[in-house]
Amino acid sequence: MDGGIQHEKQVVSMRLWHEDLIPKLPRQQLLGQHRECCALRGLGWKKKHATVDYIFDYSPYKLYHYHMKVMNEMKNRGYQNDPAWENPIYRGKNCPAYDELIPCSEDKLPYPEHDKEYLAECLDNLAGKGIHILL
Repeated sequence: MDGGIQHEKQVVSMRLWHEDLIPKLPRQQLLGQHRECCALRGLGWKKKHATVDYIFDYSPYKLYHYHMKVMNEMKNRGYQNDPAWENPIYRGKNCPAYDELIPCSEDKLPYPEHDKEYLAECLDNLAGKGIHILL
């Protein structure tokens, strides 16, 4: 209770947007994607979440590659991020870094799940928020 008003707990929906959308995401979604990548790379790694569970089937290095795409877009727009996140073994201030993280090659698609159907799902999700992106 806060001043007689009860606040409902907000449900957070984690999602990795299809990488083709990263350059076109509005500011709020781009910065939100950065926060989600930070959380997933840190203490959120291997924590069950239906929408992003597929990433745990791959090396955390794949998430690092994806996160770099997000951070590069942030830089293109003049936003700043903590440069520590540009180190693939970094996992945040509250999580120990990896001792070693074997690099994996960057595929055209960071995740096979990010196919045409997933792109359409992401576009529908954004449209539901009033965000219409043309590719």
